[in-house]
Amino acid sequence: MDALHPRLLVDRFPESFRFYDALLPELLGATRTRGTAEGPYASWDLGTEGLIALFDRAAMAASMAVEPPPAGGALLVSRVADVADAFARCVARGATEVGPPTPRPAWGPTMRTAHVRDPEGNLWELQSY
Repeated sequence: MDALHPRLLVDRFPESFRFYDALLPELLGATRTRGTAEGPYASWDLGTEGLIALFDRAAMAASMAVEPPPAGGALLVSRVADVADAFARCVARGATEVGPPTPRPAWGPTMRTAHVRDPEGNLWELQSY
């Protein structure tokens, strides 16, 4: 289960993809599980765990109607059992609502996401699939 992994939001997807696709297998033994240099999304796993993902910044903003972090920022992603429950718990503990629980069938038949910002403004995606 992917408890927590970073998703890098990038403006130069093809270059970033080639960089990580060459180095992650070589240096860490990671396996690409999704995506190509054409983007807008790619991910690598280490064993059965999500290691890191890339998402084109403009595509992320367009697909989620969420303001992405500034350049150089990362998006934390956590797989949770129940997106609506996790979203409510985060908000109850002071997170700022960004995007409510939403089905994402284009990402996977059972994928759901929600987005919050922590007290420092970091973006956190909660997902289930």
